[in-house]
Amino acid sequence: MTTLMVQGTTSDAGKSTLVTALCRWLARQGVAVVPFKPQNMALNSAVTADGGEIGRAQAVQAQAAGLAPHTDMNPVLLKPNSDTGAQVIVHGRAVGNMKAAAYHDYKRVAMQAVLDSHARLAARYPVVLVEGAGSPAEINLREGDIANMGFAEAVDCPVILIADIDKGGVFAHLVGTLELLSASEQARVKGFVINRFRGDLALLRPGLDWLEQRTGKPVLGVLPYLTDLHLEAEDAVATRQVAKAERRLKVVVPVLPRISNHTDFDPLRLHPQVELTFVGAGQPIPPADLIILPGSKSVRSDLAFLRAQGWESAIARHLRYGGKLIGICGGLQMLGTAIADPLGLEGEPGQSAGLGLLAFSTVLEAEKQLRNVAGRLAVGGVPVNGYEIHAGVTRGPALASPAVTLDDGRADGALSEDGQVLGTYLHGLFEQPTGCSALLAWAGLEAPQTVDYHALRERDIERLADLVETHLDTAALRQLCGLEHKHA
Repeated sequence: MTTLMVQGTTSDAGKSTLVTALCRWLARQGVAVVPFKPQNMALNSAVTADGGEIGRAQAVQAQAAGLAPHTDMNPVLLKPNSDTGAQVIVHGRAVGNMKAAAYHDYKRVAMQAVLDSHARLAARYPVVLVEGAGSPAEINLREGDIANMGFAEAVDCPVILIADIDKGGVFAHLVGTLELLSASEQARVKGFVINRFRGDLALLRPGLDWLEQRTGKPVLGVLPYLTDLHLEAEDAVATRQVAKAERRLKVVVPVLPRISNHTDFDPLRLHPQVELTFVGAGQPIPPADLIILPGSKSVRSDLAFLRAQGWESAIARHLRYGGKLIGICGGLQMLGTAIADPLGLEGEPGQSAGLGLLAFSTVLEAEKQLRNVAGRLAVGGVPVNGYEIHAGVTRGPALASPAVTLDDGRADGALSEDGQVLGTYLHGLFEQPTGCSALLAWAGLEAPQTVDYHALRERDIERLADLVETHLDTAALRQLCGLEHKHA
């Protein structure tokens, strides 16, 4: 068994991308490899085969490795619900909300969960590819660290350090990060990868030579900048869009402070007939064919934010002029008459009035509902699949006209009598081509093109594996993965 860890000099340095690339590169060689992230802080999550919740980046890495997502791949997930606190999810299940100081004390328990998951994976797979979190050189977070070098030291694994040259200061990032590590941690770093380079590599060569001479560690390769790469973002809202057709559907998504699973909108960003606009604080909602209220980790406070931006009146005006409205998960809950949080699961206990557009109300309950589901859309009667991640239980007469009839016999969400407003708990609503086309046609798009989102993601995972072959030192990588002992 070999464990290899990828750490980054900063957030968004390319850790997720490199682990995804290495997973597919190894899987193509017939190596049984599994992704692992000890601790993830993100509001984009996925439901696993064993009915738990992990970060979406690990679900994509599982796809790259040819595996079904499992809770052991991301044993600790932190979902922020305020600037100082988060819901703590261990082995796929929420254990409660904690402020940062309380979680710091909890790390000993979390570390044991991390080591247990790693041990289970290491017993089943010859190569475990680990993704770090943020930077290992965050001095204030080093005590009791379970996400970066604290984990690497505990399991005694080698580390690759990746940095993003596109941001500038790449040599300072690499040397400075190394300088802030202990002697044993420095020895653990076996090489560097430079990410997102554009230009003539010959002009970079003197810097690479200096870096190797200064640190005594090899540069394992330089990955090029890909302008059209799509991998689901771990946290930041991705806004890049593909080239668009002349006639296109205008879709607007208000960006809420605790927006969750905004990866729901990736298929729309990549659709050639959809112009997707994310609207942030202080911005008016522009004219649109379709407004989508996204998921939220703190529904009542995000609804208050929505109202403070003047967006409630903009939504009402949009509906008066015949526009369509979709609410997904937390967005669904906002469409109803009331949202109650008696246990204080997402903030202070209390109740808020909803937008009153659908006749139902929601109560947040302690047991989170986590399911992968399939069914048929009321719109077009076409198949759709997705996943549920919500603490809310919604009841009311509007549910008698469901948005989706699920294969397990349950009904999901609601479609208004006038057909303008649709609410659903299903994330991933637009990922299946038939469901996406039906919803776009409902929103007013004539002759929607079929876009296979999963095929696009698979294509880009393959491209990443090709980059490993072309631009990285594959012999050194195989050695770091211990493969010279396992494969001829």
